[in-house]
Amino acid sequence: MTRLIVASGGGGDAVASAMLHTALHRDASPAVILTYAWDRLLIDPAVGPRAADDFTGLQQITPAVRTVPAGARPVPPGGSTLPRLAAELPHTFALLDPHHGVEGVTRQVEELVTRLAPVSVDVLDVGGDILARGDEPALRSPLADAVTLAACCQVNAPVRLLVAGPGLDGELSLDELREVLGPVVHTFTPQDVEPVAPVLEWHPSEAAGMLAATARGVRGTCEVRDAGLPVPLTDDGPKVCEVGLDEALSRNRLARAIMTTATLDEVEAHSRAICGRSEIDHEREKAARTGRRPGARQPAAELDPEAVGAALDRYEAGAGARGVSHTTFRHLTEALGVDDRRRHELRDLLIDSRPEQYDAPLWRVAPAA
Repeated sequence: MTRLIVASGGGGDAVASAMLHTALHRDASPAVILTYAWDRLLIDPAVGPRAADDFTGLQQITPAVRTVPAGARPVPPGGSTLPRLAAELPHTFALLDPHHGVEGVTRQVEELVTRLAPVSVDVLDVGGDILARGDEPALRSPLADAVTLAACCQVNAPVRLLVAGPGLDGELSLDELREVLGPVVHTFTPQDVEPVAPVLEWHPSEAAGMLAATARGVRGTCEVRDAGLPVPLTDDGPKVCEVGLDEALSRNRLARAIMTTATLDEVEAHSRAICGRSEIDHEREKAARTGRRPGARQPAAELDPEAVGAALDRYEAGAGARGVSHTTFRHLTEALGVDDRRRHELRDLLIDSRPEQYDAPLWRVAPAA
């Protein structure tokens, strides 16, 4: 009775996939979650997604697919959240590798379907940017989702496309998505969040964090990412909607263009031509700008609690004036000028000093005096 879930963009989509499986199939055996090993630069200083050769300790499940067990380790200087996810959650995490283009990802999914004979195959995207046309001004990460969509449309098996938390990734708004969203298959509850709650304490995904927060009843406006994008936290936040796979493909110009690609370089070229960007280019630029290379940065400065408190007060005064009610610890790290290597220390400091403002896993902005 194996169920296969493809986490379309990796990262927080894998966490949400675990949450969804428990919510829909509470007494079922753990799922197989096929996901990218593609983390933010604060986790993985090597740009782009990781391939099987970037790990030790993987386990082969089909000729093209390897699982990432708790004992696997990324080859330095790379990093990955997947081994820790495998250690803390009961599911099997399989590595989705886009380096051989859509043809390679299609082969991976088909091999898993043949090997596992799953009773269901779901593709899950948090936020809904898998439905992007490609010209949306706020679109930041079209590539990974387009590869997943293009591949799963070619698999010879029934595949269901699900969008959780429409609009929560800050790329496409709920208004842009509403016309294409199908029936609601589930609305997450606080009970659904509990199995992944410990993961959300350390995992860097902002979208998964907001998905969990809305499931717990948090409402307002959350400021996210380094740019401080405002994301509404509404009653639609905890919803999971079905979308027709063919309808999604008809909207997503990039997915249609890359159907026969055999390399990641080809996918990137199409992404630049159609969307004006490749998120891997963005990572390359940010890595060069911040010097995120082994030995290129000085040790992170120790946190000064008094200075942090003063900076937080200044941030909250401005955020409140902007109508912001919540933010993520990733954004707070940027906004307070704290080295991202100290993010977990910053989080612990703030929760210890002002516990009443912790709306797990978000930070509630203090109202203006």
